[in-house]
Amino acid sequence: MNGTEGTWPAFFLLLALSISILASYTMFNFIGNLRRSNNAFRVFWLSGGALVFGIGLWAKHFVALMAFGSSLFFSWSMAVSVLFTIFFSLMAFVMLTIQSTLRHRVAIGSIILSFGVGFMNYFTMLGQPIQRLSVKPDLVVASLLVLFVGTFAAFKLSELPGELTKWLASVTLGLAVLFVQMIGSRALSIEYSQYYTWDKLIHDINLLVAIVGFGALLILTSTWVTWYVDKRMNQMDERYRLLIENSLDTIAIFKQEKWAFVNEAGLRMFEADNPEDLLGKPIYSFLKEEDHDAARERLHNLIFTGSNGPLEQEWYTLGGKTLHTEIVETMTTLDNEPAVQVIIRDISERKKNEELLINSEKLYVAGQLAAGIAHEIRNPLTSLKGFLQLIASGRKETSYYDIMNSELDRIEDIVSELLMLSKPQVYELSYYDVRNMMRDTVTLLETQAILHNIAIETDLGRDVLWVYGVENQIKQVFINVIKNAIEAMIDGGAIRVKLSRENDSVRIRISDEGPGIGQDQLAKMGQPFYTTKEKGTGLGLMVSYKIVDNHQGKIEVYSQLGRGTTFEIRFPFRYPEMPAAMKSS
Repeated sequence: MNGTEGTWPAFFLLLALSISILASYTMFNFIGNLRRSNNAFRVFWLSGGALVFGIGLWAKHFVALMAFGSSLFFSWSMAVSVLFTIFFSLMAFVMLTIQSTLRHRVAIGSIILSFGVGFMNYFTMLGQPIQRLSVKPDLVVASLLVLFVGTFAAFKLSELPGELTKWLASVTLGLAVLFVQMIGSRALSIEYSQYYTWDKLIHDINLLVAIVGFGALLILTSTWVTWYVDKRMNQMDERYRLLIENSLDTIAIFKQEKWAFVNEAGLRMFEADNPEDLLGKPIYSFLKEEDHDAARERLHNLIFTGSNGPLEQEWYTLGGKTLHTEIVETMTTLDNEPAVQVIIRDISERKKNEELLINSEKLYVAGQLAAGIAHEIRNPLTSLKGFLQLIASGRKETSYYDIMNSELDRIEDIVSELLMLSKPQVYELSYYDVRNMMRDTVTLLETQAILHNIAIETDLGRDVLWVYGVENQIKQVFINVIKNAIEAMIDGGAIRVKLSRENDSVRIRISDEGPGIGQDQLAKMGQPFYTTKEKGTGLGLMVSYKIVDNHQGKIEVYSQLGRGTTFEIRFPFRYPEMPAAMKSS
C-alpha cells in the first residue's frame, strides 16, 4: 500500500481550490487594510495576512494530495515548509506595500511569494521517506512559471479598485497555487521506503482532519473579520471623502514638498481647472521667495512637533493672485510614506475687514482728538474774545492782560504737547544718571508738595543708574507723574520715590497715598483728554507714555481704592560708550 488514495477526488479538488481562494481573498483584505491604515496597525496586518495565507496553503496542500491520489507522510518537513511559506509571504507583502520607492516592487513581490509557495510544495514532497526519485525539470520550471505569472497577475488585479477585482485576484492566485501542486505531482516520481499500516493510516487521517479543520476555521474566521473590518473602513473612507470634498477649506497633502492631493475647494482657491494643474508641482512655486526657508524649516520640524498652526501664510494662485491664508499642518502618511496634511483657509476678506476696521478706528481716534482739541482750545479762546470786547468798550484793567496771557500760555502748552505726539522729532541723545534727574525733579516740586502738606520721600540707591535718552523729556515724565500725585492727595500724606536696577533695566517706583484709581479708569490711562481732574487736559500722561515708549521703556500702573496709586516706570540700563579717542589709544 503506497499511501491513501482519495475516494472523492472531485470533491477534494473543489475543497482545495475553495481553501486557496479564501486564503488569497483574506490575504488581499489584510494588504488593503494595511495600505490605508496608520503605522500603529502595520505589524498586525502584515503578520495576520502572512499567517492566514501560509496556514491556508498548508491546509490546501493536504486536501489537494488526497484529490491527486498522492501518498502522504507526516514529517518534520511539513512544519518547516509552512514556517518558510509564512516568512516569504510576509516579505512579499512588505514589498507590495512599498510605494514610489521601488520600480519593480510587484514583480519582486511576486518572485518572493512564488518562491515561498514553490518551496512549500516541493520541500514537503522531498521531505518524505524516499527510496527512489526521478525529476522532470521541464515540468518543475513550467510549474514555477505558471505560479509566477498567476501571482503577478493577481497582485496587479488587487491594486485595482472594486470588490470584484479583489475576488478575481483571489481566484487567479488560488488557481496558480493549485496548478503548481498539480504540475509538481507529475514533475516528481517518488518511490517511498515506508508503507502504511492500518493504525498509522487512521492516525494520519485524524491528524489530517485536524489540520484541515483548523486551517478552514482560521481562514473562515479571518475572512469574516477582514470582511467586516473592510466594510467598516469603507464606510469611514466614504465619510471622510464626503467631508473632504464638501469642505469649504482647502485640504491637501504634501509629499516630498510637492502636491500629492488636493480637494475641490483647493482647486477653486488656487484657480486650477483640474488636479493635474497642482499635483506633482513643488509647493514653493506657490509661495513668496522670502518665505521658502521658513516654510521648509517648518515642514522638516513637523517630524518632532507633529503639528503646526494655525498660522498665517501668503500663497500665489496659478493666475498670480495673492492669497492671505491661515493654515494648520499635521504630520501624516501617504502610501506608507511620511507626508504633511494641511488645511488652508482663505482669510483675504478678513484681512480686508481688519484693515477697514483699523482705518475706522484711526478715523474715530482722529475725530475724538479733533473734538478734544476744539473743546480745550475753545474755552481759552472764548475768554480771550470776552476780554477783547471789554477792552474795546473802554474798560482797561491790568488783571485782564494777566488773565489773557495765562490763557494764551494754556493754548501754547496744548499745541506743544500735541506736536510732540504728532511726529518723531530730532533730539540729542546722551547718557544720564536717573538719580540726578530725579533729584532735580524733586527739588523743583518740593515747594508745591509742602504747600499741600505732602512729604516726598526718596530712595535713590547707591549705584549709578545710566539711561540713554533726552534729559528734559525724561524729567517731564517724572514731573507729570509726581505733580499728578500731589494734586490727587488733597488730604496730604507722603509720596515715596524709589530707584533701583533690575537686570538690564532701571526701575522708578512713584507711590502716593491718594484715593486710588478704579480698574475701569486704569484701562483709560494715557488716552487723550481723559482726566480725573477738573481742569486737566489728559495730555500730560499721554505725552509721558509717548516719551517712555520712545525710550524703549514702559509704564505700569497699580492702584487700590482708598490706599493709593503706584506708577512703575522702566528704562533700559545703558552703560556710557567709551569716547573714540580713548578707544584708539
